[in-house]
Amino acid sequence: MRRNRIFWLALVPVVTAAWLLAAPPRWWLNLTKPVDLSRPVQAGAELVDGYNCRHCHRIAGRGALTAVDLDGVTKRLDAAALRLWLRKPRQVRPDTAMPNLRLSDPEIEAIIAYLSDLP
Repeated sequence: MRRNRIFWLALVPVVTAAWLLAAPPRWWLNLTKPVDLSRPVQAGAELVDGYNCRHCHRIAGRGALTAVDLDGVTKRLDAAALRLWLRKPRQVRPDTAMPNLRLSDPEIEAIIAYLSDLP
């Protein structure tokens, strides 16, 4: 009986950790991936580089054109649509090649600020 209880007590943190890694809820992403939004454009530029967005997208005239050119994207899409693309790309287009990067809300806001600041 005691072994059974120890097993279940040990299983709870393992299952919780697996859940937080595999399908993290928004509150967890916001807690674990903060961004200093006092300089959102710079933070967004760093995130774009850090997530290697230019591997697929052309941004500020640099990068690949495997995916959509993001120069002027804030003129084509409003902030709500961009947020949804960055939050859950397959909800916008189920067959998209864009991965869900599991971005936090501050990361999304910084990336949108950076894209909005582009000429």
